[in-house]
Amino acid sequence: MSESHPWGEIAVPVSDFNVRRVAEPTATPCYWAKNAQGECLFVLELNGEYSRAFRKEHPQIHGVSVDLRTTVPGTQHLVLTLEEQVNQDLFAGMCSTLASSLQRATDSASSLDIALKHIRRWKAFLSGRGGTRLSPEEVRGLYAELTFLGEVLARAASNESALNAWLGPERSHQDFIYGDVAVEIKSLAGTERSSVHISSEDQLESQQGDCYLRLYRLSELPEAAGAVNLNELVVSIGRKITDAEAIEILDRKLSAHRYVPLPDYDSPKFVVTGIRTFKVREGFPRIIRSQLHTGLSNVKYEIRLEAIAPFECDSKEVFEGV
Repeated sequence: MSESHPWGEIAVPVSDFNVRRVAEPTATPCYWAKNAQGECLFVLELNGEYSRAFRKEHPQIHGVSVDLRTTVPGTQHLVLTLEEQVNQDLFAGMCSTLASSLQRATDSASSLDIALKHIRRWKAFLSGRGGTRLSPEEVRGLYAELTFLGEVLARAASNESALNAWLGPERSHQDFIYGDVAVEIKSLAGTERSSVHISSEDQLESQQGDCYLRLYRLSELPEAAGAVNLNELVVSIGRKITDAEAIEILDRKLSAHRYVPLPDYDSPKFVVTGIRTFKVREGFPRIIRSQLHTGLSNVKYEIRLEAIAPFECDSKEVFEGV
């Protein structure tokens, strides 16, 4: 059975559908399936009656039909059917990650809730955002933000306060704001040595108080101990969060970042080979809105790392406001 196409060894039935149980241990059984038309399905078996909850939250997603079917009294099936076989790889990714998410569920009700939220995330990816995959630069940027988020989660009073501080997905001027501290996160590829890219005149000007620039050097070392890809990092961050509301915030922010756990993000695997923190203060080389001539906007520029070396500070300083 192919990992990306788990329906390959399932025969087309004469009627109803043939199934193969998903390997992941879940509170409620779920299956790969094919119907009599040869369409690919994902089926989640639920104990109880959930028609009202399903009608309230019923997600509609282009290219995938989502139905709740009652088979025998006391048992219902949430059935996802792929309508366009050309999208089988995306559908496989959607269902595989749904099966992994369902491992967090404890019963049928929580399984249905997780499934509907997962489908809504994929709807955002496949519809208005065009279904485009993240570029290599965007992958590195999100990876760096999540690495810092993990550090904030370890220090914050609550999961929710840490996630609310993560404003990068909302296109805030800085990626993190907590207390009177603003932090802009940047990633550097292992081959980039001399400069960092600044994408607007607002990134290094804080209205909150202290502003920091934190750089993560990411090296592609797939065989190195501790090397992690983007999908694995997202799972690791999720495991640090125990609060249900905080998990929902994480899901929402990942969706805003256009992230869904596609197999494409299983590589490259990164190792953080360097972290540097700089305090943006008087004399720091930057272009900021308050000093721009009228009519100038949308400024992009680069800062040479050698020029900001005098502004480097202890990494722990950036967490004092957490």
